[in-house]
Amino acid sequence: MPPSTAGPLPVTADDLEQAVQLAVATLREAPSAAWDRKAGSLEWDCWETVEHLSDDLFAYAAQLGPKAPPLESDVPFVWESRGPGGPANAVHADRAAGSAGLLQVLEASGALLVAMVRTTPSRVRAYHVFGVSDPVGFAAMGIMETLVHTHDLAEGLGLAWTPPADLCSRVLARLFPDAPSTTAPWPTLLWATGRAELPGHPRLTTWRWHGTPRS
Repeated sequence: MPPSTAGPLPVTADDLEQAVQLAVATLREAPSAAWDRKAGSLEWDCWETVEHLSDDLFAYAAQLGPKAPPLESDVPFVWESRGPGGPANAVHADRAAGSAGLLQVLEASGALLVAMVRTTPSRVRAYHVFGVSDPVGFAAMGIMETLVHTHDLAEGLGLAWTPPADLCSRVLARLFPDAPSTTAPWPTLLWATGRAELPGHPRLTTWRWHGTPRS
């Protein structure tokens, strides 16, 4: 039988749930005193980066929430920074709850997006600055944010992090259709998001994804 020429399967809500759960399980191994370290190449510390990731997942869920989702703007929550140079979020974790509470905020925000992707009809469209998108597109964005920000966090926290290749392949196919297709999926996703060099491809200094539906 000849090898299949079919491309990666579409992203699903189950993929998003898997990505979030893998990230949370990895981050639970972090030393309790490490959360104020810088997160990889980011300017934020690790605590702020988890808040930012949680905020991304929450915001993507919120975009799909209204009966008539906005097509020209974000749902107008107030996004604000809690410190100089920190990310502007609508979601912030209570510092008194410690890292366990921080990761509970991440897990809950991810669950909101999983639920919205599962229950929102595929015909629905909602605004994103990188292109009006559909529920599968927002799932792919959530997975991408989770995988690459967990990479940033793992660098800062001293943890190992290599997500499943099939998840990376589906995200690349959905959001980065022009990315190299002959290189390993995880290094390619890091390259596509400006975090690494790739053989034959210099490290990107500017990058973006394409959230518009493929069909």
